[in-house]
Amino acid sequence: MSETPPNTLQFRFDGPAEAPVLILAPSLGTTWHMWDRQVPELTKQWRVLRFDLPGHGGAPAHPAGSVAELATRLLATLDSLGVQRFGYAGCALGGAVGVELALRHPERLASLALVAASPRFGTADEFRQRGVIVRTNGLDPVARTSPDRWFTSGFAAAQPAITEWAVQMVRTTDPGCYIAACEALAAFDVRSELGRVGAPTLVLVGSDDQVTGPAEARTLVAGIPDARLAVVPGASHLVPVEQPAAVTDLLVHHFSSAWQQPYETGQTALPAAPVSPAIAAPPHAAPVAEIAPAAVPAQPAARPDRYETGLKIRREVLGDAHVDRALAQADGFSGEFQDLITRYAWGEVWDRPGLDRRTRSCVTLTALVAGGHLEELALHTRAALRNGLTPDEIKEVLLQTAVYCGVPAANSAFRVARQVIQEETTPAE
Repeated sequence: MSETPPNTLQFRFDGPAEAPVLILAPSLGTTWHMWDRQVPELTKQWRVLRFDLPGHGGAPAHPAGSVAELATRLLATLDSLGVQRFGYAGCALGGAVGVELALRHPERLASLALVAASPRFGTADEFRQRGVIVRTNGLDPVARTSPDRWFTSGFAAAQPAITEWAVQMVRTTDPGCYIAACEALAAFDVRSELGRVGAPTLVLVGSDDQVTGPAEARTLVAGIPDARLAVVPGASHLVPVEQPAAVTDLLVHHFSSAWQQPYETGQTALPAAPVSPAIAAPPHAAPVAEIAPAAVPAQPAARPDRYETGLKIRREVLGDAHVDRALAQADGFSGEFQDLITRYAWGEVWDRPGLDRRTRSCVTLTALVAGGHLEELALHTRAALRNGLTPDEIKEVLLQTAVYCGVPAANSAFRVARQVIQEETTPAE
């Protein structure tokens, strides 16, 4: 076990100290114990390092809002241990971290296994919606449905102790860290970059995985140059737990046979050029004036195009589905308006650092109530939930509008907002 500063991860080592390091990375909502059944066999050849995600398994609750940040914390942990090169196997979110390492730090990675992984996990809207549900209801609804996502029905019925372990594992996770991990998965999309993954890669998936199944696995294999596919029959999303022996055998074979040697740069050091002796000036020589180049007037920097920034923020706040629909409906008459609001409302105002998104949502809700724009109010009530406001906080904003915008306006706003909140915060059965 480790003491865990905010920029590192909670970890444990198993296996001989002199052996090469193999990292096992967990899925969202799980702990390093999801790999317990693999460790005895793997430690015969490797020094196995397992880590917990922030706020999982009792790890300190320092949320990480992106896959890149998780990879950075893992590398900081490894640097503190003197581990430079390693093999890596990750499940789901842990697999996303593995792809990030392969893309951004290929010199550190000797071999890669992606378990129940995907180049893009569902849609951004799905994960941000899950964050809204957790922020409103806590983790219990997600915990109770986790066995349905993680295991086949036959396994869950035959293994009640493991099923209850899975529920408790999610239930005891820090909600803020879980929500941040959902945001990380919402933003993760490396479909266009898979061709740059250079490590030999095993893509392993359960045949019955309904979360990231064989279709996603085949997308990874098609995109990664040196990738092989293994489909484990009779297993769902947490395939290392449901079919431990099969997964162990596949990992042992992969890491035994596909361990890439360290990078060779091909560069050699060049000798330094000899230094010419300085030529002394003749005595009493008149100083020679240096002719300075004519000053060139500085050109004003071109303003950055804010469209891409605006589109990114618009999608994060309003959701992909709404933005896709709005852009698809744009035509020769309304297209320039869509361009205008994307560049200036979202790319300029919403991107200003002076207010955070929660505060901007409060301001926006108030303005929409005052203007009587109920359709936009529904849209921005959803956005406020995505931006971190709770239903109680939205209620307080609307109570404030009753005083300053009028009771009739607030009455209509409460009706609209209540309907949206019920839709957005009711857990799926």
